[in-house]
Amino acid sequence: MKRSFWYGIGALLLAGTCPAGHLQAQSLSGVWQGVETDTGEPDAVWPAVLRLQKSKGTDLFGVLYQEVGGQPHITVTFQMQGKRTDKGMQLDHIRKLNETGRTRNSYWCDGSITFTYDASQEKLTGHATYRPVGDCDVGTFTFYRIKLKSPATVKAGTESTIRVSGRNVMWYADAELKQPLNTGNTYRTRLNKTTTFYLTQGYYPTSQSPVVPITIQATGTVAKATPKPAPPAPAPPPPARPDTVRPDTARPAPAPPIIAPTPVVLPTVLFKVGTPEPAAGRPPRPRPAGRRAQGPARRAHSRFGLHRPRGRARQKPGALGAAGHRREGLPGESRRGGRPHQHHRVRRQPPAFHFAQCAQPARGSGGSEVARPVFSSDSAEPPKPFGM
Repeated sequence: MKRSFWYGIGALLLAGTCPAGHLQAQSLSGVWQGVETDTGEPDAVWPAVLRLQKSKGTDLFGVLYQEVGGQPHITVTFQMQGKRTDKGMQLDHIRKLNETGRTRNSYWCDGSITFTYDASQEKLTGHATYRPVGDCDVGTFTFYRIKLKSPATVKAGTESTIRVSGRNVMWYADAELKQPLNTGNTYRTRLNKTTTFYLTQGYYPTSQSPVVPITIQATGTVAKATPKPAPPAPAPPPPARPDTVRPDTARPAPAPPIIAPTPVVLPTVLFKVGTPEPAAGRPPRPRPAGRRAQGPARRAHSRFGLHRPRGRARQKPGALGAAGHRREGLPGESRRGGRPHQHHRVRRQPPAFHFAQCAQPARGSGGSEVARPVFSSDSAEPPKPFGM
C-alpha cells in the first residue's frame, strides 16, 4: 500500500513537469510577426504576420499575411485553420482571401505548416510542406510575439522594471507612435498611475505589423515629497568703522588744490560803448557832399582802374556790335562810317564787365596797344568811376 502511494505521488509529479501539459496551458492566440525563408532561394524572404484565435477545444483558426521582400505591393492573405499539438500546433491553408500584384507567371504556395513553440522567447518555428505547384516544395517560418513577462502591477511611485518578449521592440507613449520612450525588451521607469504602453517589433516589419498595447497598473498612493526648508539668509556684514575703512587703491587720489601764498590781483579792463573816436592828434577826414557810398561794384572798378574819361560820348541803348556786345569807336573815328573795328568776343560771366584787347592801336598813342573795357549788355550803361 505504501508502495502504491508513492507511485501515485511520482505520477503526479511527472504529469506536472510534462512539457505537453505545460504547452497545453500556454495560449498561442495573438499576433505573431516574422518571415518565411526557403533553402532553395537563400536571398529571398517573405515577411509575414500570423493572427490566431482559439476555437472549440484545441482548435485554432486565423489568417496568414505575406508579402514579397522588397516588393510590398505583391501580397497575399490566406485563411488558416488547425489544432494544438504536444510541441506547438499544426495549421493548414484553407483558401486564399486576397492577393495583390498578381501576374501570369506568379503564384503562391500553400499546404500545411507544423510549428514548434518556445515559451521562454515567445517564438514559433514552422516547417511548411507545400503542394507540388511550380517550384513549391518546402519553406521555413520564424515568428515572434510581444508578451508581458513581468508583473502587470507595480507599486506607485516606486521604480520598477517592465520586461516583455519580442524582437527589436520599440516602446511608445501613444497609439500613433509619435512619442517614443524606449527600445529593447526591458524598460525601467517609475509609475504614479496606471499607464498603457504601445509596443512594436522591428523584425521584418510590414504594413500589417501590429501595435501591441500593454497596461501596467500602479497600486497604492504616492507619498508626497516633503519640501526641504529653505536655508536661512546670511546676515548682512556689519558696517565698517571710520577708523578701519581701507583706502580705495583702485582709483588714484585727487590732487590737492594749489593755493598761492599771496592773492593774485587781476588787471582792471574798462570797456566803453559808443561811437568810434579818431586817433589822438589826427583830425577827422571830411567827406565831400553828394558823394555816394562806395559799394562792391565801384570798389571793383577802382581796383582795376576802370575810370571812364569824362566827356566820352556814350552809345545809344540797344546798339550792339557784331559779337552781340556794346562797343565804342576809337578816338578820331566816325561812329557811323569807317572800316569795321575788330575785337574779341567776351563770354557773359559775373561781374558785369569784361576786358578785351583791341586789335588796332589807339590813335595818338604812339602805336602802343591800349586795353579798353568792353561792357556786357546786361547793364544799360557802364559803371561810373569814383567821384562822378
